[in-house]
Amino acid sequence: MRTDSSPGTLPAREHLPAATAGTPVLDVVIPVYNEEKDLHPCVLRLHDHLTRTFPYPFRITIADNASTDTTPDVARLLETRIPEVTSFRLEQKGRGRALRTVWSASEAPILAYMDVDLSTDLNALLPLVAPLISGHSDLAIGSRLARSSRVVRGAKREFISRSYNLILRGSLQARFSDAQCGFKAIRRDVAQVLLPLVEDTGWFFDTEMLVLAERAGLRIHEVPVDWVDDPDSTVHIVKTATDDLKGVWRVGKALATGSLPLDRLTRPFGDDPRDREIMDVPKGLARQLVGFCFVGGLSTLFYLLLYSGFRQFSGSQVANALALLVSAIANTAANRRLTFGVRGRSGAVRHQAQGLVVFGIGLALTSGSLVALDAATSDPAHSTELAVLIAANLAATVLRFLLFRVWVFPDRREGEEQPTDAAAPHQPFPSPYPATPTTGLPAPLPQRRGAPYDAHGAYDTTRLRAGEAADGPWRDATIRLQPVRPHDTDPGEGR
Repeated sequence: MRTDSSPGTLPAREHLPAATAGTPVLDVVIPVYNEEKDLHPCVLRLHDHLTRTFPYPFRITIADNASTDTTPDVARLLETRIPEVTSFRLEQKGRGRALRTVWSASEAPILAYMDVDLSTDLNALLPLVAPLISGHSDLAIGSRLARSSRVVRGAKREFISRSYNLILRGSLQARFSDAQCGFKAIRRDVAQVLLPLVEDTGWFFDTEMLVLAERAGLRIHEVPVDWVDDPDSTVHIVKTATDDLKGVWRVGKALATGSLPLDRLTRPFGDDPRDREIMDVPKGLARQLVGFCFVGGLSTLFYLLLYSGFRQFSGSQVANALALLVSAIANTAANRRLTFGVRGRSGAVRHQAQGLVVFGIGLALTSGSLVALDAATSDPAHSTELAVLIAANLAATVLRFLLFRVWVFPDRREGEEQPTDAAAPHQPFPSPYPATPTTGLPAPLPQRRGAPYDAHGAYDTTRLRAGEAADGPWRDATIRLQPVRPHDTDPGEGR
């Protein structure tokens, strides 16, 4: 994706290096609200599975969404007895709020979450995070709607789930198959840039995060899962569906107006073949040709309809000029967004002005063809006029594409001078794994000193309970975190 503003950059994906013992590579968050019965067996089962199957150090984080029962006591008990378990306490409800708060504070390079009911078979956990560890993908989701998934749930939930995903495909052009499965993971470097753009604090959080990531060109890996419905789920289906539809409308409107700064997520992947310099193959030419031909075909039909309409009350020259003018404005706007990937309002007026110059050249070609036709015959048939105009427009189309690519929407990244260190652009998202100066390979995960790390850099949960301030007195208490954004308050949220 390209915009007129200076794009942010994400580092090229890298395989995570082998971590120092005790440093968590994976942080699995379990958001809970009044789950005093299910929390203890869930954490024990998850911990046992990770201990037996996961080859990296891990952490399990319990995110308590303002529970009013004994859930906080259960969380503290688990934290005390299991070194790999920690807990956060939030005074406001909302699964999205909990995930954003915990993920934003976590230092683990891979962040995941799952529902407390463990409806998803845990055997899918390693396949979920493996593409993120290897550097293949940016996000990973479990899918209950993949062909090889095995799902047990009632007809009502099945219908709602499939209907919701159809709505996402039709309204937001989403290509991922399952937005609401409570089984997802994300690389921390991606989360640091993506999460501030996600506004929802409830159940739509997942969908909004995935839509923005997909629109920004990030890679989403899908894992077929085995999933068994929890009959005791406390999710309010009607309220959740209503809030989700409101979220779809809000995100769709933001995408349509270009108000989302998705350029912050631009990642010039070092492993992307489209970024390689290949002899005699201009970068992006094939994709742009396909997009231009598609837009051009629609514009030609639009132009012919306009010409036929204007021809009813004006001469051929006037009808041709009016039809070309209207279709040229629409064509420039469509090519700007769809073919050349320029979004936002910045530069739109200049692009339209340049497009009108290109329109003038096309007008000269088509008008000249009509003059030649009138000179050849005094009363040409309407079908003959259309045939001549189609031929002239084909010639104008080739010239229009070249002018658009070279002059109106040039690729500013090509031939661009690299900034010096003194004037380096702001990198909103530096890589957490810098290359070593001698080998160029990623350095090991950094070791930390001081609480809550021991002398070897290992995370020591016995010295610091979850979320305690590093400069404050040590106390056996669970932190009461505030939302990431001060205005994220929704006292009436019933989730």
